Amino acid sequence: MRPALILPLILAACTTDPTNPGVPVFAPLAVLTDPALAQKRGQVEIIVKSDYDAIRRDIGAGGGPVLTAAMDAAGVPYQDRPTRVIQLQANSGLYAANPSALVTALLVYGG
Repeated sequence: MRPALILPLILAACTTDPTNPGVPVFAPLAVLTDPALAQKRGQVEIIVKSDYDAIRRDIGAGGGPVLTAAMDAAGVPYQDRPTRVIQLQANSGLYAANPSALVTALLVYGG
């Protein structure tokens, strides 16, 4: 790769989120080094991937036990959940064949 293509990636990794100062933009990479985040991701992955069809049905229905368990594990605030379900429904095509994308979305929503 050319340095001109790599440099923006390096600079982006060094910047912070303007809405949340001090938090790196590439915070998902923290899962690789933070055991607590890795454990949280593991818990969400187990819930999502062990019953993927049920969680997709729960999303379509606007809620359900598997989705609630996944949101609990991800730490999605209760007051945000109705909005997050609507977002998950709007992006259901994205998650149709990609459980990892759903896991990531839940973790982002959980903060």
